[in-house]
Amino acid sequence: MKASDLREKSVEDLRELQASLAHDTFQNRLKNFTNRLDDTSVIGKTRRDLARVITLLHARKLGEAPASAPVEAAPQAAVVPSVAKAKPAKAAKPAKAEKAPKAPKAEKKNPSKKGEAPQS
Repeated sequence: MKASDLREKSVEDLRELQASLAHDTFQNRLKNFTNRLDDTSVIGKTRRDLARVITLLHARKLGEAPASAPVEAAPQAAVVPSVAKAKPAKAAKPAKAEKAPKAPKAEKKNPSKKGEAPQS
């Protein structure tokens, strides 16, 4: 489905098409899960068509694209440098107390190891 074809449709038609494509996307995913879908590329095509419809509806909602006129590139607004706001200085954190080093653990002797005699 071409975007130029979609631009010629009314908002009501686009909403119906959106609902239909959403349903088709679900059905295709379900068929793929149950191994009844022969051509898996249909899933991606349907998703892209749905995205085109949603994008066009959003553009019309914002008033960027009239229903009958093709969408043209919008002029870019001048970039205004933003003024940096001074951030308040953070309070210094108190130093943490140092921990005493841990004592080494005593080694355990396991009499079940090979080469060692059992203790009695």
